[in-house]
Amino acid sequence: MTASLIDGKAIAQAIDEKVGQAAAQIAKVIDRKPGLAVVLIGEDPASQVYVRNKVRRATAAGMASTEIRKPADITQEDAISLVRRLNEDPTVDGILVQMPLPGHIDAGAVINTIDPDKDVDGLTAISAGRLLGGEPGLRPCTPAGCVLLAEQAMGDLTGKNVLVIGRSILVGKPAALLFLEKNCTVTIAHSRTKDLPGLCRQADILVAAVGRPEMIPGDWIKPGACVLDVGINRVEAPEKGEDKTRLVGDVAFDSAAAKAGWITPVPGGIGPMTIAMLLRNTISAAAARNGLTQTALP
Repeated sequence: MTASLIDGKAIAQAIDEKVGQAAAQIAKVIDRKPGLAVVLIGEDPASQVYVRNKVRRATAAGMASTEIRKPADITQEDAISLVRRLNEDPTVDGILVQMPLPGHIDAGAVINTIDPDKDVDGLTAISAGRLLGGEPGLRPCTPAGCVLLAEQAMGDLTGKNVLVIGRSILVGKPAALLFLEKNCTVTIAHSRTKDLPGLCRQADILVAAVGRPEMIPGDWIKPGACVLDVGINRVEAPEKGEDKTRLVGDVAFDSAAAKAGWITPVPGGIGPMTIAMLLRNTISAAAARNGLTQTALP
């Protein structure tokens, strides 16, 4: 392995500590802790883990973190009513509705009910419009974490060639816009892209967000590139025993690490940063909603 490992867990921990300091400062002024409400609908096991981790880290950072659980058979109308109540609650600065939602609920309708100034996941149409227009607003957590990790590794990103593989509204599209804000030259690739290997070999920064285990081999990586692996895929691991599994990213880690300059592991790379950006957004929302000067955060 020649690449430097980007320790997302350690960087996220440092951000959490600064968030905690900012939360304490804000609490002194507004006479309450900054509030984060996390809504979990249904019993999806992975979602339960994600929500538990988010609530735990928010609480550890000095926030008032509330987990609101609702059964999978909740109606769309009731889900929207819940979000509207949280919009009106003055003690709630940030609202997150954990995805995915049950199939009978229109996720877009629920998400777009969130007050954009409390949209700490950065997923409402208004938040997306603010990002596209270069206006102040809350940015999507995973893409924001990718940009910060790239800056931690490479410093100033001006002029870097960035390839984002994946065009989802959750990661791919906002990641492209966020890297453009850093004066990068950005290409978005997808399932119909021609000569994907050739594009990868030109990328100074490669963001893999396609959800296909180890689809990007090491010989696609430009020597010295920064590889940001957003993928989290569970695959069989017969070497560990019968019915055992392991987590892998969208990049073939071992071969990519032999070519890259920097690389994120899976797990321990982008995942911890997503929650760190969520907490940072909550602090930003609390400051803005209460007319406070933006607290300095990384």
